[in-house]
Amino acid sequence: MQTTPQLKHEAQESADRFLQGIKDCVPTLLSYLSIGFAAGVVGNTAGLSIAEIALMSVLIYAGSAQFIFAGMIAANGSAAAIILTIFIVNLRHLLLSAALSPYFRRLSPLKNMLIGSLLTDETFGVAMNHASQKKPIGEKWMFGLNIAAYLNWIIATLLGAIFGQWITNPENFGLDFALTAMFIGLLVLQIANRKRIAKDIAVALSAVVFVVGASFVTSGSAAVIAATVIAATIGMVMEKWK
Repeated sequence: MQTTPQLKHEAQESADRFLQGIKDCVPTLLSYLSIGFAAGVVGNTAGLSIAEIALMSVLIYAGSAQFIFAGMIAANGSAAAIILTIFIVNLRHLLLSAALSPYFRRLSPLKNMLIGSLLTDETFGVAMNHASQKKPIGEKWMFGLNIAAYLNWIIATLLGAIFGQWITNPENFGLDFALTAMFIGLLVLQIANRKRIAKDIAVALSAVVFVVGASFVTSGSAAVIAATVIAATIGMVMEKWK
């Protein structure tokens, strides 16, 4: 049976890990501010209300999906087309969750669902950078990382929705490129930390070749997913044969 000092120590340790997750999220928070703001502005120019943009951030919580949603709404896309497109684009989260699942095998299904529901490309990138540096990835740390990013995203999109009323053309300010810029930054950081530049470049080039080739026979979204799966498989094989 645990004593009171032991319980206090464990509680303090959990709090420290949670706070560490928030601290490790700071670089992502800075990028989220710009990207979330851009998403809010784009949503506003597409005709969405502040409440609709806020609800989208709370329930969907996916930058790429929210940009797609706003673009298809502006183009008068059907509800079925919007839902299907967002579903296809967000299928990559199955791959992200699968990659992180070994670190949380001992958790209950509910806790795994909570971690997975708030997992994004950016928090995944931070977690994998920690893993590549042999730093611990625990439950409390992951919750701190995810929750900090989630709340920051909601605030950023709300600010974009509010101030977006005075920004009629987001492209003039480069806001439409904000999401792409952040992904490039995360990719560069992960490549630098892995220190396997030759292999990473080979995988990246294979992904480009496959996505270009697949785009001739299928839709752009399906081509991206197919190229992601194929390139990831090539990368895994290269890692096994190192």
